[in-house]
Amino acid sequence: MAETLHIGRKISKIRELRGMKQDTLAFELGISQQTISKIEQSAEVEDSTLNKIAVVLGVSPEAIKNFNDEAVLNIISNTFTSQDTSTLNAINFQPSFNPIDKIVELYNDKIALLERLLKAEQEKVEILKNK
Repeated sequence: MAETLHIGRKISKIRELRGMKQDTLAFELGISQQTISKIEQSAEVEDSTLNKIAVVLGVSPEAIKNFNDEAVLNIISNTFTSQDTSTLNAINFQPSFNPIDKIVELYNDKIALLERLLKAEQEKVEILKNK
């Protein structure tokens, strides 16, 4: 039950959904990032602070108080529609190349790079020995 009442976590999740970093929220509020971190760890937040945060996040204080992860997922899953096949094509991606071939190619590139690195290190050792 404490999870549903933890205002700080709700602020954090809404901020993340908005794609906003703590630094940005702190700057907009004229406070430090550490203060935002403390607010997001707090179960309770003063109404005046909550109102300021809500304005910056573009939501109402009630939206923060009533925020629910499950509701967000339900909204997304119930409103996702596609009028064309582009979305289906993106979901059912079939590459025009063999992924295994690409993995082997990357592995071979890695081996070649490691061999060049080893050779360079051996040359450094030889130079140091000759000094």
